[in-house]
Amino acid sequence: MRGSKLGVGIIGVNPAWGWAATAHIPALRALRNYEIRALSATSPEAARAAGEAFGVAAVFSHHEELVAQPDVDVVAVTVKVPHHRELVSAALAARKAVYCEWPLGRDLDDARAMAALAAEQGVRTVIGLQARQAPAIEFVQELLSEGYVGEVLSTTMVGVSVAGDVVVQPNVYMLDGNNGANLLTVAVGHSLDTLNYVLGEFADLSAVSAIRRPLITAETTREQIVKTAVDQVALIGTLTSGATASIHVREAVAGGTGFLWEINGTDGTLRITADAALPEIFPLTVAGARGGGELTELVVPAVLTQKWPSLTSLEGAPAYNVGRAYAAFATDLDNGTQTLPDFADAVRRHEVIAAIERAAATGERVNT
Repeated sequence: MRGSKLGVGIIGVNPAWGWAATAHIPALRALRNYEIRALSATSPEAARAAGEAFGVAAVFSHHEELVAQPDVDVVAVTVKVPHHRELVSAALAARKAVYCEWPLGRDLDDARAMAALAAEQGVRTVIGLQARQAPAIEFVQELLSEGYVGEVLSTTMVGVSVAGDVVVQPNVYMLDGNNGANLLTVAVGHSLDTLNYVLGEFADLSAVSAIRRPLITAETTREQIVKTAVDQVALIGTLTSGATASIHVREAVAGGTGFLWEINGTDGTLRITADAALPEIFPLTVAGARGGGELTELVVPAVLTQKWPSLTSLEGAPAYNVGRAYAAFATDLDNGTQTLPDFADAVRRHEVIAAIERAAATGERVNT
């Protein structure tokens, strides 16, 4: 699969906005072992505009043409969630490695179908749960392994998803609970994955969810949209380690804590903060206290932040952790290792989200 460079084809590119333009393209341009070789968009005009904007000659208005290109080794799927299964399945059928944005599918069944096809085809996959690649998260893992907090007794996470009472126009579709991209799957999903990656899985949990703001304004049209996706999710449960864990992610009009995650142990505490409950995007700050002392900021070691020096210019930007994921993927392919979350990991996260939905609907404590 490897030549001098990995060729990437990106499905879902808009030159003016979108996750491909914001994160994937800057990330790939910063890495010498990747080359963007093809783009696809929803129409010939949009494809041409994207190609001109990003200097890519091979542009297509249909994804089937992109995945058939022999010089495309990795297909990145960066479109809205309801289209993931169709596009990912086409790339897998063409035996291409796939980097799909999170959530993998609209629901657990979608995710399981794509993971099964990837296993059947024997191709490598990456799911965009890139908070795992954040240097601050790697630092927290190191501190825990060194016994900074002692035995983990409990952990608490609280955060804001949408701040204010207006939603940007491209995200209006996230207000429809049937589309699979909403507060539960995105803000909770990314935050939950970070917690579980560092501290282990839930053994069981209880949950409540609610729609506390049934109307929200679309930024461009100023239309009042009726929301069917929940805007409050709170859960509490027990991790397999025995630690008590709670998460509350919510929408709020103004103020409040953007993102705060505490890990409390027998010997100390770690606190990770950011501006919103999207640890994969927003820069994270780590603070710690031991033996009853005051919390003080802990500087992430340069050996972690400088793991891939070519990405340094992206630090603090949405592309940073995406770039670190791509860099790790190339290393995995070279070494035959598996350090990134794949579609099987995505299925596990979808399983926990389904358990949260079940617990909230029934009022019962459920096993995960």
